[in-house]
Amino acid sequence: MAAVEQKPRASELADSIAGLEPLDSAAEPIAAKVRELIPGGPVKDALSGTWLGHALHPVLQLAPLGTWMSATILDLIGGDDAEGAADRLIATGLLASVPTFVSGWSDYADTTIASERVRRIGIVHAAANGTGALLFAGSLRARSRGARGRGKLLALAGMGAVTAGGWLGGHLSYAEGVGVDNTVFEDYPGDWTPVVSESELVEGEPHRAELDGVPVVVVRSGGQVYALAERCSHRGGPLSDGQVADGCITCPWHGSRFRLEDGSVERGPAAYTQPALDVRVSGGMVEVRDSAA
Repeated sequence: MAAVEQKPRASELADSIAGLEPLDSAAEPIAAKVRELIPGGPVKDALSGTWLGHALHPVLQLAPLGTWMSATILDLIGGDDAEGAADRLIATGLLASVPTFVSGWSDYADTTIASERVRRIGIVHAAANGTGALLFAGSLRARSRGARGRGKLLALAGMGAVTAGGWLGGHLSYAEGVGVDNTVFEDYPGDWTPVVSESELVEGEPHRAELDGVPVVVVRSGGQVYALAERCSHRGGPLSDGQVADGCITCPWHGSRFRLEDGSVERGPAAYTQPALDVRVSGGMVEVRDSAA
């Protein structure tokens, strides 16, 4: 008898959340509103980590999580002398949570097109962290009114909520691939390989081809032929459906723009360079190879 695949219970919980269709009624309208409030442009690029070279949100979350965890530890073992420090740590975490939440919502708004699993798990992740922040805010308020015991209990509950939210955030990154370079595992041959007849290329129109089963986009622009990975590094959007102008190609999903010459990011929200391949025309065929060959 074949062995039955066993998943960790935590993974089964994530799968259960991903299957909750009623979450869509809240998730998509919220994502649409965020897209309206944070359109493409410098602010969006800054929140996405375009300037950093990878997603910004995982970096920012270290501040609220670290300060709140430290405050909770001081509550438990710090004694009376640590009360003021615990209060200041909670306040610092609340201030740090603002840019953290904004960057997280910005990232979330970009995920709903590609995956309903991410849409549903992401909204629960946000709700857990938001609940944690509210509990820590309540804790700080209780402390300021002299109800320190109540404040400690609220902080402990808040730590539980952000821990759950953090676990879901890790699942989104490591199991669902949110925030990672969507091209990182794509391999290209080191030898020159034909992908399309030169006669099939139309100036300024992206052409989708396959290179050993891996999709690439081939473009003739300004008399030159270029080839890039077809799946956008940001969220996997199809560049072959994008627009070509001014030596760049724009992803149709979120507007990331890459230079055809080297795949560098001209405009976010993409934070990762789009892989560019070496190109030559031989015998009427466009041939490409890994640029690192």
